Amino acid sequence: QVELVESGGGSVQAGGSLRLSCAVSGFSVSNNCMAWFRQAPGKEREGVAIHYRTGRQRTYYTGSAAGRSTISLDNANNTVYLQINDLRPDDTAMYYCAAGGRCTIAMNNAMEYWGKGTLVAVSA
Repeated sequence: QVELVESGGGSVQAGGSLRLSCAVSGFSVSNNCMAWFRQAPGKEREGVAIHYRTGRQRTYYTGSAAGRSTISLDNANNTVYLQINDLRPDDTAMYYCAAGGRCTIAMNNAMEYWGKGTLVAVSA
């Protein structure tokens, strides 16, 4: 069974950092497209970061957190991470791990597998 379980969210002050985790079961993260999305209150879900299976540039970032985010894989633990530095109040959102499907963060519903999310709340 495929399951994506996010963790690591919480309340943090602006300027701080968080490292979100996505524990994956049912497939190897090294053989799939992995991505992070977020949905802020009152807004549509948007892509944050993606790690492609292949390609010269394996990672790509989009949105306001692009310059402050890093997606990485831990193949041994089959876990995907999203590091966000210098957090801002507008980073407040539910963060979702996603995999497979059309493998894109340009659309907010094209990925095949989704976690249930982990909440990040950034205070000024």
